[in-house]
Amino acid sequence: QVQLVESGGGSVQAGGSLRLSCEASVSVNSIDDMAWYRAWYRQVPGNQRELVASIKRFGSPMYAERVKDRFTISRDMPKNTMYLQMNSLKPEDTSVYFCYARKGASNYWGQGTQVTVSS
Repeated sequence: QVQLVESGGGSVQAGGSLRLSCEASVSVNSIDDMAWYRAWYRQVPGNQRELVASIKRFGSPMYAERVKDRFTISRDMPKNTMYLQMNSLKPEDTSVYFCYARKGASNYWGQGTQVTVSS
């Protein structure tokens, strides 16, 4: 069983930055790592959870149009940690952010971390 723990959320003014972290409870070797899909989602109460950014072992990261050029997803494999660097934050980025990992049919979610951006 894999546990994902997010941190780094908080309150910031518009134009500011935050970096979210997602630490996994287990490490994977470089071969197994290729089978994993990892992503950040966000959800506002009453709305569907939306994909923000995703990353795999190889290939370019993918970003939602609304965050492209402002957010950057990255990983530190030795630390079993994934990051979401969020710059030029806007009030509409206010949401609960969740990290997500999938391997085959197994899906894992973090508990979520609140990001609030004030105007």
